[in-house]
Amino acid sequence: MSESGANRRVRKTKYIEKLIHCLNEYKNILIVQVDNVGSSQMQKTRILLRGKAVILMGKNTLMRKVIREQAVANPALENLLPLIVGNMGCVFTNGNLNEVRKIVLENKVPAAAKSGVLAPSDVYIPPGPTGLDPGQTSFFQALNIATKIVKGAIELTAVNHLIKQGEKVTSSHVALLAKLNILPFFYGFQVLSVYENGTVYDAKILDMSQDDLLRQFLAAVRKIAAVSLAINYPTMASVGTIIAGSFSKIIALSIETDLEVKEAKPFKDFLANPEAFAAAAASSAPAASSGGAAAAAAAPEPEKEKSEESENDMGFSLFD
Repeated sequence: MSESGANRRVRKTKYIEKLIHCLNEYKNILIVQVDNVGSSQMQKTRILLRGKAVILMGKNTLMRKVIREQAVANPALENLLPLIVGNMGCVFTNGNLNEVRKIVLENKVPAAAKSGVLAPSDVYIPPGPTGLDPGQTSFFQALNIATKIVKGAIELTAVNHLIKQGEKVTSSHVALLAKLNILPFFYGFQVLSVYENGTVYDAKILDMSQDDLLRQFLAAVRKIAAVSLAINYPTMASVGTIIAGSFSKIIALSIETDLEVKEAKPFKDFLANPEAFAAAAASSAPAASSGGAAAAAAAPEPEKEKSEESENDMGFSLFD
């Protein structure tokens, strides 16, 4: 075996050992996509995550092989296999997932547009002077961008949505952005999925707050309760409503019949003598209301309006 072949074998063995260690040591994994991420950017991210997480890249086939072998002892790891596709990597951590993801996503670098790639975000060109001479209006005309000539230079008249997210960048886009000296895109790690204690979910779930989760949970409980009530199948979500409905029926039967139910007594007493309840309610009204009425009664009456006769008349009439 050649020396280079022996070195590759050693590196492969070390990589397998490291991957096995990470799978057993860490319970949370961020699955990241690393398209257009350079080596310096990768190194900077590793430094920022030092002590909080470990980034591990590698060949997908080798990662799948190791994960399948480790899944014998930990079957939950099989959930990772569908995620090992494309230009991806793993960020292993036992810390706060939101904190680690924030560090990973913040490390971005501006980049120029490249012909043929899909735009990761929308690209807008602001209005105003471009500094280009009138002979270069053909670039703008080819892209249907309105311009005017001001003081011997091309000026854009409005905001232009040059490239939409997911749209393929053309050579005309690249040429125009280069002339305007615009770096439209930011390339960095993209967190796609999360593996947490054997459960895999979309990374967008991390953007949800506790209130959002509680709101969605309660909405799901209400739907389950509605379905349970509609098909007359009791569940934990609907049992409270069923008991309350049954109790109301018992109260109604007790009122309409001679059936004595302890809980129905207040209702029967009210129906038998509603005036007594009205008097009790009136007597327990807050004293502030009577005090307010007394204050209103004690308030001085407003002064009567003066007669329309003006003091400037001095007692004389125009016809005197």
